[in-house]
Amino acid sequence: MNDPKKDIDISVIIVSYNVRYYLEQCLSSVYAAASGINIEVFVVDNASSDGTIAYIRKKFPSSAYPTLHLMANAHNAGFGRANNQAAHRATGKYVLFLNPDTLLTEHTLHDSLDFAERHPDMGGLGTMMLHTNGSFAYESRRGLPTPWTAFFKMSGMAALFPRHKTFGRYYMRYLDKEQPSEIEIISGAYMMVRKQVLEECGLFDETFFMYGEDIDLSYRILKSGHSNYYIPSPILHYKGESTQKSSYRYVHVFYGAMLIFFHKHFRHYRIGLSLLIKTAILIRALVALAAQQMQNLKNFLFPERRHIEGRQLYIGRHANEVKRLAEQWGMDITYMEADEHSMPLPRIPDTAEGGQFIHIIYDTADFSRAYILEAFKTSGHKAAIGTYSPHTGLIITGSGTFEPFTNEEEA
Repeated sequence: MNDPKKDIDISVIIVSYNVRYYLEQCLSSVYAAASGINIEVFVVDNASSDGTIAYIRKKFPSSAYPTLHLMANAHNAGFGRANNQAAHRATGKYVLFLNPDTLLTEHTLHDSLDFAERHPDMGGLGTMMLHTNGSFAYESRRGLPTPWTAFFKMSGMAALFPRHKTFGRYYMRYLDKEQPSEIEIISGAYMMVRKQVLEECGLFDETFFMYGEDIDLSYRILKSGHSNYYIPSPILHYKGESTQKSSYRYVHVFYGAMLIFFHKHFRHYRIGLSLLIKTAILIRALVALAAQQMQNLKNFLFPERRHIEGRQLYIGRHANEVKRLAEQWGMDITYMEADEHSMPLPRIPDTAEGGQFIHIIYDTADFSRAYILEAFKTSGHKAAIGTYSPHTGLIITGSGTFEPFTNEEEA
């Protein structure tokens, strides 16, 4: 797999917490993307209760994956500290901080490494992230959240004028997403940093427990005299779709991290502006809390059933295996026998007849990850991405993972 005589090109670091199936799919995509590249992979598990370490050790045995290093924390150390644990051991020329709920294409690592090698001023690099319906995730590139930039976002000005270079700077939507560009903030979901730069400006600030660490590190990279870049090489980020960003917990933790960032880097701003930001945070938190309470009441009155609503389409050549899984989960799945050779152009099948599919489930044994993401990227974004792997027997979507279960579980 790796050439032991060559230096490591990329050290991949993944912090996991109770996402073993997403993590397995992520690791599979990493190794598929590493053809011709010397990598080492560190998985740092933050005390998951789903048996992540044992599961991954079984699926990726050390005899076949000698450069995969599993690290198990006895407690949840937080995102930054867990990444730092592995970063201290990393030997690659570049360090890639990667979320477990991502899916790389066969080209992602090559595109990143090629760009980095051609841009010696590069300190950090991010890439194009897609939501599970194939739409562009604005978190793929961001401007520095100065107090004014953050205020424009929280006040709604950024939404009103998304392409304005002042009001809309938070997501930098005035840039062409199909072209490489210099940016300020890289998402921690896919953040490749030159190892030498990390040694110069330091690792993640462990004051941040969750959220904000990537913003702080991106800013320190810029302050050290290096540049941060975005490249339009697509990856899938499930969390960009599934995280409830309107939830009280998210608002409380994320904007709390923003206050830590402001106090660390922007102490010179007037007290009045700080008060405006804190007020906006409080209003957002109260709205999120009210919405969360309404959702809790709805869940109590209408308990969720072990059943997946909506029509879905499976495309591949393992329909018999998928049918059994569909029966267990109560899925309404239509089956199309095809592979990348019989459907050479990435496309989403016509879903108008008989109603809209909620997921298009591609078989990863019959379609490349690059094909799948390109199909959804150029679609109308009405259906969401689903994958099925005959090697694991799993259907994975942004809504959840669906695995075969025993008769006892079924009962």
